[in-house]
Amino acid sequence: MPSLGEFLRARRALVAPSRHGLPDGPRRTPGLRRDEVAMLAGISTAYYVRLEQGRDVRPSVEVLDALAGALLLEEEADAYLRALVEPPSRRRAGGSRRPERAAPGLVALMNTWNHTPALLYNRHLDLLAINSMGRALFSWLGDETNLLRAIFLDPAARVFYRDWARIAEGCVAAMRLDNAGRDDQRLVELVGELSVKSPEFATLWSSHKVRAKRSSTKHFDHPVLGALSLSFENLTVATAPGQHLVVYHCEPGSAAAEALVALDQVSGDGLGVNEG
Repeated sequence: MPSLGEFLRARRALVAPSRHGLPDGPRRTPGLRRDEVAMLAGISTAYYVRLEQGRDVRPSVEVLDALAGALLLEEEADAYLRALVEPPSRRRAGGSRRPERAAPGLVALMNTWNHTPALLYNRHLDLLAINSMGRALFSWLGDETNLLRAIFLDPAARVFYRDWARIAEGCVAAMRLDNAGRDDQRLVELVGELSVKSPEFATLWSSHKVRAKRSSTKHFDHPVLGALSLSFENLTVATAPGQHLVVYHCEPGSAAAEALVALDQVSGDGLGVNEG
């Protein structure tokens, strides 16, 4: 599903001509023109047009290097560009239709974190496991098992995430990066559903932005605890490519730490990990 041509068009629209010392006069569309990208990359305009039209999907490493420079791609976007032109034999085009599971050992580990919210999701943001503290933190999720669907389709998400727009953009960019070079049916179905049901998702997906999920701080408006800010670590699971373990934490003795104690009480006796 990810297209080299779509990516090139979206990324050149993001580059201000002045970044390359080109005139910023009136333009019908934002960003660089095709001929300007070709000039900056040292290739012919005709060849660049073929790339955007999908008539040549195997540019050389040298051309990719030049395009990355012309489009001012950051490291993750550069890696994404190269993943799009991998030989088809190296892609997992069909993908497995078997339900993806959390490793039993990882579930057991999460089950020991009685005072730490944690959740596990895959490259499609399907929720694979969540511990009792995580369920108490994300109580609004209910029975929803896909985080992306919840963020864009559940109005409660816009209340829960105090910086919803940033969270939404980051999730879409991370999913696109995680699925570079893949064209599995689950991805097609999820993107198709969300593109129809959420104009905001459709806009973000078509922007072709890519960004890895990094450790940071999230700001919540919890239905019981109110305003709450927690740091989190986003860890990749080495034994299960595409799976991410998210662990929330805070400074000992802080207001957030007191809130986590209260959250522990909210979680009640519901110890254990719920698996998707």
